[in-house]
Amino acid sequence: MPSLSLPSGTWGVRVGGDGDQARFEALVVPYLADAFALARWISGNRADAEDIVQDACLRAFRGIGGYNGGSPRAWLLTIVRRTAYSWLEKYRTPMLYAVDDLDAKSRQEAELGGNSYASPETPEAELIAKADAKDLEVAIAALPVEFRETLVLRDIQGLDYREISQVMATPIGTVMSRLSRARRRLIDTIGADRS
Repeated sequence: MPSLSLPSGTWGVRVGGDGDQARFEALVVPYLADAFALARWISGNRADAEDIVQDACLRAFRGIGGYNGGSPRAWLLTIVRRTAYSWLEKYRTPMLYAVDDLDAKSRQEAELGGNSYASPETPEAELIAKADAKDLEVAIAALPVEFRETLVLRDIQGLDYREISQVMATPIGTVMSRLSRARRRLIDTIGADRS
């Protein structure tokens, strides 16, 4: 997956008050690239992602006094996620996604917290590793939003299940289920494209 970089000059959020500004710079600024990447994956559009991150930065600054510890990255990504969905609801027509039921194997993996697709020795993992970055990006973008954001938070942003659960405000079991299903769909999509 190609690395994303922030466009220069677009993230200059002006803040007031030395204490709040220092907290903002310590808690938010180091994770702006992650915030932009998540907003881009959710919105599917670079320009929209920039608007979303700007709004999220303003929300983060206004709420900086309410930050009570924990992972500042997860805190910021929670704000970005909520901002993205409220922004999309305001500016875009909603899309309806059908969610398939889990098959028995996926349900068992989710319940056990395991994932047979994570092992580098599996044929599926080899297939994903060999896929072109562009094909993989297109396949990820085609996932239903719940699966896409879970996959991005785990496999691209590197958050653990607990942090993803916090960011998405969903139970850990749901996070594991969505991740398993997202990976299965990616494997199916990339496999079909390679056949």
